[in-house]
Amino acid sequence: MTTTADPPVLSAWSAVSGFGIGRAAFAAGLAAGAQVDTELDPDQWQVPVQRAALVPAFDARAELGRKGTRSMDRATALAVTAVGRLLNEECGEWQREIGENTGLVLGTTTGSAQSIMDFTRDSFEGDKPFFVDPARFPNTVMNCASGQCAIWYGLRGPNATVAGGRLAGLYALNYAARMLRGGRAETVLCGAVEEYSRARAWLEHHAGSGGDSGLLGEGCAIWKVEAGGGDGLAELLSVRFGVPDPSDPAATFTTVIKNALRMADAEAADLWAVSPCCAPGVYGDLERRALENVLVKPTPTRIVPGDLLGDTAAAGAALQVSAVLAVAESDRTAAGRLALVTGIDPEGAVGCAVLRLR
Repeated sequence: MTTTADPPVLSAWSAVSGFGIGRAAFAAGLAAGAQVDTELDPDQWQVPVQRAALVPAFDARAELGRKGTRSMDRATALAVTAVGRLLNEECGEWQREIGENTGLVLGTTTGSAQSIMDFTRDSFEGDKPFFVDPARFPNTVMNCASGQCAIWYGLRGPNATVAGGRLAGLYALNYAARMLRGGRAETVLCGAVEEYSRARAWLEHHAGSGGDSGLLGEGCAIWKVEAGGGDGLAELLSVRFGVPDPSDPAATFTTVIKNALRMADAEAADLWAVSPCCAPGVYGDLERRALENVLVKPTPTRIVPGDLLGDTAAAGAALQVSAVLAVAESDRTAAGRLALVTGIDPEGAVGCAVLRLR
């Protein structure tokens, strides 16, 4: 394989979210502005809240079959389902070419917090500390979901998991771009996943990270990313990250956005759309101030899937990118123009990506 200097191209995508399963369900839900939060069954979910934005009636066995799903955790099932929908519904004949040159990069926070906590609890509550279900041990490893996706669909290229909280989707996209530029793969399936679980609900409840986390959601977005030069939906022009200066965090975020635009050889006036994460509390205020420092009038189209899907944590930025692609397909004015996706993580990182729609 040879290296290329052309911008990587996002050529197909699919998603699993509170809107439903598959690209069509995501695009339709976004266009309708559908609120997807539902009341939780207290017998199934012993959590400190009453509502969440779950994938509707999601069941791993119903989606993937009984074989191989007995011990599969929710995060892994969401990822395997999303990759399968991308390959089967969006990539057509290309899926026959999957092999050594197809990689996978998946963003996450910690993997499945529920699996980690359940396995740890079993090690203390069993008849002896070592009496645990060994079939569930792989679920405690952060790269379980990406590994299962590769096994399930025969992806034999490079396989990576990137932990990055709410910026995980952008980190994964940047990682995939480097993989392609370095000639490590010809095609990369890339995205991020987050599950809803009792463990996550309680962790968020006790976190106290800048205010109420609001409605929690879940989902997975996956894109097919290829080396530049071919047909596709959007080009990835730049991805930038930073750690805000505590004395003026909005200024740091502003600089990160301006640097991303400069790397894309663009200006704020060139933007067709902006997709902020709109995090709750002080983090959302920081992002808003940074964007106000950069954007010019007329302001770009705002695309905010988090307003409908809730706080999808690690999957958030990935769903923002997918939302941009979905809206662009139905907006003739988007072709050839730019979109900015921004995000912030409570652990202290900020980031953004600039895409050129095709």
